[in-house]
Amino acid sequence: MKKVLKIALLSVLGLVVVAGVLVWMEFGPLIKGANSCVKLDDGLYYMEYRGDDGFDGLMAKGGFEKADDMVDFIIEFLSKGHYKPEVDTSKEPYGCSALTVSTPDGGVMMGRNFDFPSAIAVIMHCIPDKGYETITTFNAEFYGFGKDYKPEGFKNQYMALTGLFVALDGINEKGLAIADLMAGDTIQTNQRTSKPDLTTTAAIAYMLKNAANVDEALKLLEGIDMHSDIGSAHHYAMADPTGRSVVVEYVDNKMVVTESPAVANHYLCEQKLNVGLAEGDDRYDRLCQRFDQTGGVMSEKQLTDAISAVSQPQREGFLGTAWTMVMDMKHPSITYYSRRHFDKPFHFEIGK
Repeated sequence: MKKVLKIALLSVLGLVVVAGVLVWMEFGPLIKGANSCVKLDDGLYYMEYRGDDGFDGLMAKGGFEKADDMVDFIIEFLSKGHYKPEVDTSKEPYGCSALTVSTPDGGVMMGRNFDFPSAIAVIMHCIPDKGYETITTFNAEFYGFGKDYKPEGFKNQYMALTGLFVALDGINEKGLAIADLMAGDTIQTNQRTSKPDLTTTAAIAYMLKNAANVDEALKLLEGIDMHSDIGSAHHYAMADPTGRSVVVEYVDNKMVVTESPAVANHYLCEQKLNVGLAEGDDRYDRLCQRFDQTGGVMSEKQLTDAISAVSQPQREGFLGTAWTMVMDMKHPSITYYSRRHFDKPFHFEIGK
């Protein structure tokens, strides 16, 4: 009897071990990624993911046109098809500003503010099986995970892996930096051809994964159909280690590229120059003045001072600047500041 029981228990144990191995093979990288999430400051979290980031599977399916379709794919990827929760996507407008400069030692840096009524910033450091290593940021409040959601506790940290597919800004190992900003009106872009579909924030993650410089990023944009996130117009600030700095906008569903070191929340292209420029909003002009005063050459401190000078204070119903970042393109890295806490820098390097 004891021998039979022992054999039975060993058999059960063997099945448990096998099941555990199979689960780990399927979910291991995701579990490790979720467990890596740490709180850095009020409203700022960091997590690291190594493995299949799911983008190849997404593009093989043709991408997606809208956030709701994106949610379906992301939940399928994170649950491996075993779970499908209800998630509502947020549609609040946001403002921002960005400035790209050269440094005295021949480097290139981009400073960027993300301004939003409310935000939970999650930094996603991704080392994918295929493609370039990236560090990106996204706002977890965009994805309707529930009131008072924070990426704390395993379940909420696991949900934060959504950041693998969406980004509001970031840099890759080649030094390509991209940031998303509101363009100034509510005219949406919806290109509809036979090309794969991506939304504004998904396209940032896609470009950083696959492009080594601005030219390659622009070529990738030409190879997809772009669809606006949150029901509004967007433009991208892009820069790379060569010093090339452009703003990418969409007019009548056509991509327009303008050379510019600075950008805020109005159009820069000739077709819609200054559309969206609000009375009293001089952030763009102030950044251009700083750029001209230094001949476009600034130290990291000067750039941080310049971008922080146009950051937005908190007021009723508006968080202000949720995060500020300074990206170093020659030595790919980012320094973050959460909620205008400029005495608390958080520095992350790629490949270290």
